[in-house]
Amino acid sequence: MTITYLWRGAFDDDEVGALHAEAFGHPVVPSGWRARLERHSLGWVCARRAGDRALAGFVNVAWDGGRHAFVLDTAVAAAARRSGVGARLVAAAAEGARAAGCDWLHVDFEEHLRPFYLDACGFRPTEAGLIRL
Repeated sequence: MTITYLWRGAFDDDEVGALHAEAFGHPVVPSGWRARLERHSLGWVCARRAGDRALAGFVNVAWDGGRHAFVLDTAVAAAARRSGVGARLVAAAAEGARAAGCDWLHVDFEEHLRPFYLDACGFRPTEAGLIRL
């Protein structure tokens, strides 16, 4: 399967909403992805299958307006999992953040995703804190 990766690629709210619901196991809900990303994100990466151009993956890159970027909502369609799409999405996110002048790319993740982010994507562990609001 040939996949293309596009920094700030075109998408519509419905396709990202459906992919996010599939990846994170929740119902599809109206979310206004485009408006939210345009307002708060440095960029995003869309992974699209060649041929039908279906959305195979997506990652959001939020930022602090300066040197720090943050990976959020990494999602890969079930049919494209375990083929390197997720790692390539994150690599494209890192490239986009670097090109925008960021020095750091952060990610928070659940323990079961540790091998993906640390081994496949090259993040290193760091201490952090969290408050559930």
